Amino acid sequence: MFWFLKGMRGITSLPAIILMSAFVGFCGFAVEAGIPMGQTVFMTGIIWALPGKVLLVGSILAGASLPTAFIAVALSSIRLMPMVAALIPEIRTEKTPTWLLLLLSHFIAITAYVFTMERIRDVPREHRVAFFAGFGITVTCANIILVAVIYSTVANLPAMIAGALFFLTPVYFLTSIWASTRDRAGHIAMVTGLALGPMFHQVAPEFDILYAGVVGGTLAFFADRLWKRRAGS
Repeated sequence: MFWFLKGMRGITSLPAIILMSAFVGFCGFAVEAGIPMGQTVFMTGIIWALPGKVLLVGSILAGASLPTAFIAVALSSIRLMPMVAALIPEIRTEKTPTWLLLLLSHFIAITAYVFTMERIRDVPREHRVAFFAGFGITVTCANIILVAVIYSTVANLPAMIAGALFFLTPVYFLTSIWASTRDRAGHIAMVTGLALGPMFHQVAPEFDILYAGVVGGTLAFFADRLWKRRAGS
């Protein structure tokens, strides 16, 4: 229980506060799109990744079909699989039931991943599941409550303030992932992807992020292998 409560205390951390501020911006986006409060709150808890929610609302605004919206959100969520694959081995023990890990994987997104990976080495292994559960469940519930409370008032925020709050999250994600990346390939991929993003936006604006990520990551992988080969020779 102690480690669960310690994880809950992460709600006052900078990552959690920035994420909640970004949800204020998302709530304004949902209000402008005409999404009812109940659906917005439900979306906040079920689609636990802010980009996926933005894609869904954007698909609704664009009049996309249900299969198209489903594919867009699914592709956005696939990017979380490497985080799940990296975090689960760090928190599980031989006695951790599989159903619990599957349940907790729902709460793995960039904020939870970065927060946990930065602190998990200071948590005894047998208590790491409780620590992550405390943070993940708390930050999710906090944002659900936040969206429900501010839904009716967020529309009165100036557009500039709502946009700035929404923009805080990608800025934080970028800096945090850079700081938490453990190998050179990750840094190369980020720099290459950022450089390729504007170019792909001109060529294929619908898939610019996807193309920049795939090409940037592939180039980073081979560049890192070449670097290691030369260093070893």
